[in-house]
Amino acid sequence: MIAIINYGAGNLHSVHKAVEYVGGEAVVTSDAQTILSAEKVILPGVGAFQDGMEGLDARGLLPVVKQIAESGRPLLGICLGMQLFFDVSEEQGAHQGLGLLPGQVLAFTKPGMKIPQIGWNQLEITSNFPLLKNIPNEAYVYFNHSYYCQPKNQAHVIATTDYGSQFASVVLSKNIYGVQFHPEKSQKVGLQILKNFVELENE
Repeated sequence: MIAIINYGAGNLHSVHKAVEYVGGEAVVTSDAQTILSAEKVILPGVGAFQDGMEGLDARGLLPVVKQIAESGRPLLGICLGMQLFFDVSEEQGAHQGLGLLPGQVLAFTKPGMKIPQIGWNQLEITSNFPLLKNIPNEAYVYFNHSYYCQPKNQAHVIATTDYGSQFASVVLSKNIYGVQFHPEKSQKVGLQILKNFVELENE
């Protein structure tokens, strides 16, 4: 069973539908025990960083996500969910994240850029890991974001995307996976990535 965390900031229906489409058994939940008993966990997300952290905190889920991360079970953050894994975000002031991955979340600032980045862009795959199995280099996926993650450890970056400059679009540290784009909106490529996550072996 895959738990998709409902903390008031997720594209929940689309993620749930996509996971089940690729063969995963999933439940949307904010119940701590259901999440802690799941084989894998997805933290989706749309919206502001502070709202996301407050949504997790209000439901008592901050320690739950950290416990999953420490358990060795696969944990996937999508868009805002990936950003929440990092130490701090500069969105609407400095806000503490979950601290699961060292690094920060920064705003796109290059003059003349259209912000947010909305639409299709390419993955430049830098490392071959099971999450990106059968994903061709330079495959297109769907983004919708104004902020990007800057990991302190470049070894955690397994794919980048160029939007004014290169940013981390897929990250991995042990059992913690993050994608800045929306796989549930990325058609065949996104469904393959979710299928790969469903089929991951636990650590």
